[in-house]
Amino acid sequence: MLSLRFLNPPLINKGLSSSKYKPFSLIPFDRIPTERNELNVYLSISLSKFRKVFANAAIEGGEEKGVVVGTEDLLQEEERLPAGLQLQLMPKHVAVIMDGNRRWARQKGLPMEHGHRAGGQRMRELTECCCRWGIKVLTVYAFSSENWIRPKEEVDFLMNLFEEVIKSDLERSIRMGIRVTMIGDVPKLPKSLQKLIAKSEEATKANSRLHLIIALNYSGRYDIKQACKSIACKVKDGLILPEDIDESLIEQQLQTNCAEFPHPDLLIRTSGEIRVSNFMLWQLAYTELHFVNALFPDFGEAGFIEALSSFQRRQRRFGGRSYGGRSS
Repeated sequence: MLSLRFLNPPLINKGLSSSKYKPFSLIPFDRIPTERNELNVYLSISLSKFRKVFANAAIEGGEEKGVVVGTEDLLQEEERLPAGLQLQLMPKHVAVIMDGNRRWARQKGLPMEHGHRAGGQRMRELTECCCRWGIKVLTVYAFSSENWIRPKEEVDFLMNLFEEVIKSDLERSIRMGIRVTMIGDVPKLPKSLQKLIAKSEEATKANSRLHLIIALNYSGRYDIKQACKSIACKVKDGLILPEDIDESLIEQQLQTNCAEFPHPDLLIRTSGEIRVSNFMLWQLAYTELHFVNALFPDFGEAGFIEALSSFQRRQRRFGGRSYGGRSS
């Protein structure tokens, strides 16, 4: 077992040099000693804007061959929040309906593909903002179960784009400490995409800085339906009784049960549409809704800050007492 206790630079002792201890993300050990050993480890982070960090590592007995050090554990300090935002009022879970990619391309006289690629880049930027500002879960609505009715050429392009993005972003997700999970009717996606999804989920499952949930071939009704089927099977098999069914049991069977914070605090929808479009119907019961006119490729950091500021000004009551929001 490895525990890290961070020291402020330049508090290095015992004369360890950076030339001897090179930057790494995996600390290999052929054998973890059974007696406690104190090691001073120099860690250098190559990511932009991250300072060098020094750690005093306490290593205790165990059988592990290596210990992964996540990016979030190496941060000496997070980037300061944008002016006007308060850390204690930051939502834990933000969900985004990424709408308007095709209209964005059409307005600029570009092929549809350009709009979807621009939307993919914007999604990357949102994940970076969430990492910097302490948001723990980001769920994005990438492809709904109703989107199959779009022209075959567009659907085929999107499936290929999803594969391309998952491949190209895997190393980045590992480096940034992002856990990636897909929800939706995944078995109906192309086999090659399913394999990449499984690989990405396995490779990032230990990350904890941000949980990125991508809804692919997803619908809120589907999620509730599959939860009901799972519960019905448990009743049929005698594992539970009908009177055991309550909200907690249903939530355990929903696909968002994979997240530490399964209910979005804030939902953002771009493109001027004012509806939830069959997205997270159970989970949005007490979610704050924020609708913007900007098409998703135009929804940048400034728009995200405004959405978060709007959220932090609200009083959340959950049917009773107020919770959160700035005091007036």
